[in-house]
Amino acid sequence: MSSHATVEAQVSDRQLVETRRGEIVRAAVKLFSERGYYSTTIQSIAREAGISVGLVYQYFREKDDLLYLSLKDVLETYEREIPQALEGVTHPLERLRVAIRTYCRVVDRLRAATVLTYRSTKSLRPERRRYIMDGETRTNRLLEGCLRECVAEGFMHPVNGPLLVYQYVHFAHAWALKRWAFKRRYTLESYVREGFKLLVDPFLTAKGRRVRR
Repeated sequence: MSSHATVEAQVSDRQLVETRRGEIVRAAVKLFSERGYYSTTIQSIAREAGISVGLVYQYFREKDDLLYLSLKDVLETYEREIPQALEGVTHPLERLRVAIRTYCRVVDRLRAATVLTYRSTKSLRPERRRYIMDGETRTNRLLEGCLRECVAEGFMHPVNGPLLVYQYVHFAHAWALKRWAFKRRYTLESYVREGFKLLVDPFLTAKGRRVRR
């Protein structure tokens, strides 16, 4: 289902809704990130998107809709792209690396929205905030499933899966949150490789280390 389907629009053409909402959401993410959620107005979003305020209200009822879809799109991108990247990958260790690398690539592509997730999730209405938290949990389960496979097949030592997965998530998010520091020292791919050394390699068994070499 489209990530925009749960927010009502006055326009009935679904393709037009997808296209126009994408443009408006991108403008909103930019301004929310630069000015903060509460300091950004629908008027300023309309100016940034190059459209009228009235047109914004044809696609969104309120500013909360814009924030909600901005954050929801990030989570749904993880849920869509990680399984796609894992298709055809069979070795447990490689599946874990692919999942982490894909997560980091999504963060890189959606850096402003990733930062916005940290800053503004609390500004959502409670039921929408719960949906965002549930989405994070679903994404974490994708990573945890790969981690469990590595342990079950003897490539990694038993670990606290949920806790280690959050280290993977925080590592990926740090690429957006601390971009100003990391971009001078790493490309995305070299950053990911260093992450494997810190967050995967220390937990490898002798069997896992043989595969790693």
